[in-house]
Amino acid sequence: MSFFIKNKGNPKGFKPTHGAGRKSDGDGDKRNKSKLSKRLNEEISSDSETESDPVGKKQRGDDEREIEETAQEKKLRLAKSYLDQLREEEEKRAEDDAFESDLIAGRLQDDVLEQRGKLQRMIAKDLVPPEASEVRLLRGHKLPITCLVITPDDKHIFSASKDCSIIKWEVESGKKVHKIAGGRKGTDARHVGHTAHVLCMAISSDGKYLATGDMNKLIMIWEAATCKHLYKFTGHRGPVSGLAFRRGTHDLYSASHDRSIKVWNVDENAYVETLFGHQDVITGLDCLSRERCVTTGGRDRTVRVWKIAEESQLVFHGHESSIDCIQLINEEHMVTGGDDGAVSVWTVNKKKPLTTVKLAHGSRGDAGLEQPCWVSSVAALLNSDTLASGASGSHNSCVQLWKVGQSYRGLEPLFSIPVPGFVNSLKFANSGKFLVAGVGQEHRLGRWWRVKEAKNGLYIIPLKRKDPELIVATEMEAEQEER
Repeated sequence: MSFFIKNKGNPKGFKPTHGAGRKSDGDGDKRNKSKLSKRLNEEISSDSETESDPVGKKQRGDDEREIEETAQEKKLRLAKSYLDQLREEEEKRAEDDAFESDLIAGRLQDDVLEQRGKLQRMIAKDLVPPEASEVRLLRGHKLPITCLVITPDDKHIFSASKDCSIIKWEVESGKKVHKIAGGRKGTDARHVGHTAHVLCMAISSDGKYLATGDMNKLIMIWEAATCKHLYKFTGHRGPVSGLAFRRGTHDLYSASHDRSIKVWNVDENAYVETLFGHQDVITGLDCLSRERCVTTGGRDRTVRVWKIAEESQLVFHGHESSIDCIQLINEEHMVTGGDDGAVSVWTVNKKKPLTTVKLAHGSRGDAGLEQPCWVSSVAALLNSDTLASGASGSHNSCVQLWKVGQSYRGLEPLFSIPVPGFVNSLKFANSGKFLVAGVGQEHRLGRWWRVKEAKNGLYIIPLKRKDPELIVATEMEAEQEER
């Protein structure tokens, strides 16, 4: 007991401080006030955050709405949203289908018109003459160019000449890709190629086969891609003057100075049949996809349509003199040219031309002794209103472009490109982007006279179109004038 009493009064090591109990009470009050102040501050801060946070308000609003919206109403809202989405997708699909249907309908309509021979695309009105610097000349043959063809993809040109050679050209660069050299007369047995003037050539619509015909009555078949020799067809008794593949097939039609038409199957390396009818040498031949071809009979002044399956022919008269060249515009219409200087457009449904332009390239010769400039070649941009013709035998000869009138009635000159010499062959590119003229110092079928100023070569003529904005402005002006 004494121990606790002793230490209670003054424990060892303890130093009493005056007012220690009061100070402790003050600290407690301060702590209580601090806690109260902190709680108030937290409450104020919470209120201010609520007022300045719209996202929080929106969240609570959404929560309240979800609470107010029943499960049935939510299903109804989602169903309506889904139906609206389906409706929009169906409307868009219907628009796309309508657009596709219009395209398909337009294509089908063009196909039907093309098969009937009534398709006529209006292109001529948009063409403008090229600058002289834009016309390219490709030279490689030693003698006059006699014929040419353009590959279906418009990337290459094959040309042949009186030097018996064949050259394959690249259109873009103008470079030679391959040359099949001509051989000397009498070397037929050992030379792979022609040993006489090559008069005509044709390429199949798929670009697989190239056919060439010469003065030695021979037809040679080549692989167009590699220029490899495949077959040699014999049977004509005169120079082979015309060749054409039926589009979409490898059936080959050939014409000759022996006045006959022969049909060949290149795939089977076989002769099919021979047709007779012309009274003079055949000077030109062409065909498209139907099982028939058209020919010109030179001095017999006839154009003939040969129906191969029926083994029959239709005979047309119109030129005053020899008809030297022919080209189909479509399955029902064709254009011809002759040494009477006339260019004529025909339909297979009438025996006479629909329209004829006499002295299409003017005349030549001294005053009082003028003669018409021969029309030595014609070309047509397939299923369009654009034609071209080439004149012969003058230092100022040219390639003339023509616009065919509506329903193939009427011929209107567009513009001409000066090309000195004999324009022996003309071909439009399938795309309609350029025209190629094969030119020489002599006519392809003879040496009646020579134009020394001419250059033996190929002229690549670009077919430029008007600016679309200018076309629209012109059409608007025309409409205003009509009003």
